Amino acid sequence: MKKIFFVRWETLLLSMLFLTITLNIYGQEQPDIRFRAKQYFLLGEYARSAALYKKLVDTKKVKTEDLENIAACYLHINEYEQAENWYARALQQKDHSPQSSWNYAQSLKQNGKYDVAKKEFEQYKNKYGNSKQLENEIAGADSAIVWMANPQKIDIKNELAINTGTAQFSVTPWKGNKVLFAGESEAAGEKVSGMTGRAFIKVHSANKINNSLQLGEAELLSADINSGAYHVGPVAVDPSGDVFYVTQTYPGKGTEKFYQEGLRFKKHNLELIIYTRNGDSWTSKAFPYNDVKNYSVGHATISPDGKTLYFASDMPGGLGGVDIWFSELNADGTWGKPQNLGDAVNSSGDELFPVVQGDILYYSSNGFPGMGGLDIYAVKGERTNFTGRKNLKYPINTASDDFSYVLITADGKDKKGYLSSNRAGGLGNDDIYSFTYYNAPHKIRLIGTTLNKKTENVLPEATVYLFDNDNVLITKNQSDAKGGFSFEITEDKAYNVRAEKNGYHEDLVSVQAVHATKDTTVSVVLRLEPVVAVGDKFVLEDIYYDFDKSNIRKDASLVLNRLVRTLRDNPTLKIELSSHTDSRGDDRYNDKLSQRRAQSAVDYLVEQGIDRNRLVAKGYGERRLVNRCSNGVSCSAAEHQANRRTEIEILAY
Repeated sequence: MKKIFFVRWETLLLSMLFLTITLNIYGQEQPDIRFRAKQYFLLGEYARSAALYKKLVDTKKVKTEDLENIAACYLHINEYEQAENWYARALQQKDHSPQSSWNYAQSLKQNGKYDVAKKEFEQYKNKYGNSKQLENEIAGADSAIVWMANPQKIDIKNELAINTGTAQFSVTPWKGNKVLFAGESEAAGEKVSGMTGRAFIKVHSANKINNSLQLGEAELLSADINSGAYHVGPVAVDPSGDVFYVTQTYPGKGTEKFYQEGLRFKKHNLELIIYTRNGDSWTSKAFPYNDVKNYSVGHATISPDGKTLYFASDMPGGLGGVDIWFSELNADGTWGKPQNLGDAVNSSGDELFPVVQGDILYYSSNGFPGMGGLDIYAVKGERTNFTGRKNLKYPINTASDDFSYVLITADGKDKKGYLSSNRAGGLGNDDIYSFTYYNAPHKIRLIGTTLNKKTENVLPEATVYLFDNDNVLITKNQSDAKGGFSFEITEDKAYNVRAEKNGYHEDLVSVQAVHATKDTTVSVVLRLEPVVAVGDKFVLEDIYYDFDKSNIRKDASLVLNRLVRTLRDNPTLKIELSSHTDSRGDDRYNDKLSQRRAQSAVDYLVEQGIDRNRLVAKGYGERRLVNRCSNGVSCSAAEHQANRRTEIEILAY
């Protein structure tokens, strides 16, 4: 099966893929949209590719390959909700590929839908055969369900002062109160990566505020360290604090070359550069086992005595894609031949971001049973003598990519540090999080009931998700035969609870933070709207437009995303989406405005992967008022608001 590379490693590689020769297989000077979309796809420029594929898939007779490629674009750039949407649609095509079945199951897993993902993996096994990787995925889904139902007591906070809408990751403690990390800049004028469309990675520093975990504003490190033409970072620091081991993308001409689908590419691999401080400046030299024409070397960490360098590489002789290796410092100051850490650490998948602290090696892998993407593991020992590999479980690990785990203190119960993750609810792409293990003084229990909104009868077996206020998935459950469910929550934190079930439109409620002085119980009710009866209607609540505008606001997109999930999970459902105004204003103008609003909402759904053939946009203006407030009738603002609504009618199921 075709490998889906993880962006934590391949961002630094694929962004430096260049097309050097294009065969004129189309016999035309200006290639068509599909050809350009495929070119961008092969180049790893997935954001550009997806933008072109969006134009190709909005048609009555869509090509399966176009659906599969736009889905793969979103999977590559870690937009897993979008990937799930498009793969769900691609799998409705009879000629979809086995790879799409696999990637759909991966997308479900990345979105925390472990029970559904397990079923998809099992269907894949029955249809295409078993493998070690498939066994790992199924075992990982089983473990994740257990871990999420019993999360460790760990407080995880987004370090808002340094994170942005771009990527920040891999904290390394430095001298005194400082840390180093890798990050993309949002400053104007920065050179941009072709793959991500964002600035190249550079090394930054930040101070810990008042000796706490909280990090202050970031600063770009000196030009000596950040002199690389492309990606620079992450960085490891030796015990003296004056020697840096920096990962960077090789900028020269001697690159790795390969061919694919009639095109020739060159790939700028990663190399490890060793910087040594000399007064106010730095001198540099290449790690002697770089070989940029054949493989990458990077993601270094140094042992506490400064004599063993661990790093990630796809050099020959490994167990899989990217492995962790080590090199020992000789008495004469040279580095010994790299050795593989073996199968106690490495797998047939990828192992990345090693961090050595004492006699423990922390690292990330996608080659063992885990929660999805990269999971963080701990193993004890040194060099080739490691034992007792352990998954750090939830919430250190999530359905997303989790990596670069580093402890700042680990004395008894006082265990805290930093990790990096692209988990849901972050500011964008990879974010840096601080974490603290804790024991809660009081138990707070959230109990709830799922109901059929139309009948008010209990609704059993609904899937219920618990999110924190940043939309990070905390855990999930299923309502019982009486519609009941419960979660244990943390004091002084706000939450969102979402319930969904096939045949129903989901519901979501917010739970305010609770400051508990004793054990406390909080109750909620979720009402799910049935969508199976043709002719039934319901109002899509809390969707608003700016005055006299029809564009989709951010708050409206959140509501429409819930409708996207309902349509995706009920693939036979067809709807009319209608927009309504109040009676104020010209009748004909209100008709046109409401039609534009309905069409904007439908266009938004299509952009999220819903087939336009399942949707009808209709603007009724003021012709379907729900109360007495017709022309000339004096009404309150609330009465007029009741008429300004977006309504869904079931056309087929």
